[in-house]
Amino acid sequence: MVKPVIVIHGGAGALTRSAMSAEKEQAYRETLNAIVASGQQILSQGGSALDAVTEAVRLLEECPLFNAGHGSVFTHDETHELDASIMDGRTRDAGAISCVSHIRNPVLAARAVMEQSQHVMFTAAGAEAFARKQGLEMVEPDFFSTDARREQLHHAQAGEGRVVLDHDGQRDVAQGEPIDPERKYGTVGAVALDSAGNLAAATSTGGMTNKQAGRVGDSPIVGAGCYANNNTVAVSCTGTGEVFIRCVAAYDVSALMEYAGLTLKQAGERVVMEKLLPLDGSGGLIAVDKEGNIALPFNSEGMYRGYGYVGQAPWVGIYR
Repeated sequence: MVKPVIVIHGGAGALTRSAMSAEKEQAYRETLNAIVASGQQILSQGGSALDAVTEAVRLLEECPLFNAGHGSVFTHDETHELDASIMDGRTRDAGAISCVSHIRNPVLAARAVMEQSQHVMFTAAGAEAFARKQGLEMVEPDFFSTDARREQLHHAQAGEGRVVLDHDGQRDVAQGEPIDPERKYGTVGAVALDSAGNLAAATSTGGMTNKQAGRVGDSPIVGAGCYANNNTVAVSCTGTGEVFIRCVAAYDVSALMEYAGLTLKQAGERVVMEKLLPLDGSGGLIAVDKEGNIALPFNSEGMYRGYGYVGQAPWVGIYR
């Protein structure tokens, strides 16, 4: 008997326990717990893995604690460019969008691309025109903005003008960020296995603070930041996107299982610890295989994460 399960992540990075207030930690943990529970509810009622990951990522996009949807980081031009992807392990159908700034929930647009078009990926104005035709909710770009994200951009620009990942900027103890803003990789994602034995994965991000306009990371790229195949595994990644692209990280987990006979744990560890690190790839991934085994490896000091099997209490974690 398959035991349905959902796994989520909200970014990875270097932890600073001393900088995090009890209130901030509680906010993160409560949010992760609630989102895991929402996915569990869908699965417990016989819902599909695809529906579970869609809703989990949509909820993560709605929460300003995470770098996706509302609360996304700014580009160098002080704009927002959001990316997302989704994949159905049963059919290996996939959909993705990149560089959008008016679609409230990019994951819903990615799913519409998968289900309502003949294509896999749309970008920029074409993606937004498609979303409008599908009746998805559109917003003004400032919907995604928060004061904290704008401060991060200004700090990055005032410094070395470097491109930085998610919460990058001077660590602010007063703000109580549990993950060091200097080294936090901001993507959200979910993977799930449903009662019918189907797998699905979804990933969404606001990208990198101070990034060049038009930059696309691994999150919307099938096989790099997102992958699902009923024969093996569903994977969602978070980290230094350029390295995850070069390593085809999400697909590599599946390939190691299918062709080398590795277990999920072995495959995940090899990708995260042995393939990404030599290229200075930092971050992690979440995965669930066709038997319902899960893995949440990361080579950074921490990763926002949680999982829940149907019928069990959710588990959430921030630190190693």
